[in-house]
Amino acid sequence: MPVNIVLIEPEIPGNTGNIIRTCACTGANLHLIRPLGFSMEEKKLRRAGLDYLDLVEIFYYDNYAEFEKQHEGGQFFFYSTKASKNHDEVSYKDGCFLIFGKETKGIADHILEAHKESMVRIPMLNEERMRCLNLSNSVAIGVYEAIRQIGFGSFR
Repeated sequence: MPVNIVLIEPEIPGNTGNIIRTCACTGANLHLIRPLGFSMEEKKLRRAGLDYLDLVEIFYYDNYAEFEKQHEGGQFFFYSTKASKNHDEVSYKDGCFLIFGKETKGIADHILEAHKESMVRIPMLNEERMRCLNLSNSVAIGVYEAIRQIGFGSFR
């Protein structure tokens, strides 16, 4: 079962395009929670995702509650700079969901509050000017850690 990448209200088409490419290269599914800050037809998204769109299973949801209801009982990991546990200190399983927030605000506080035990962070220098990593870079770090733990299987 593939890893699942979840983007809550992504805003930048180039980031989502890069994430589509990462999903294609890792076999991950992509879940997009509306509203999106762009059209899936946007040139910047297509350029970044190149011609990988047909290689990725993409699911759409009108809001986070709809997504959560459809995947009740799933293994969720919420990536946030507010987490105290590092992303490599948890055990990922086949079919897990790696959840990321929008570029400008991250995951909404009410969602994080309801899932404190499932929050993880990617470690970085603790300097005031460094808010967070780029979204597409964070997704790549998360998905490769999950795949490393699950096993690279058919990867070469």
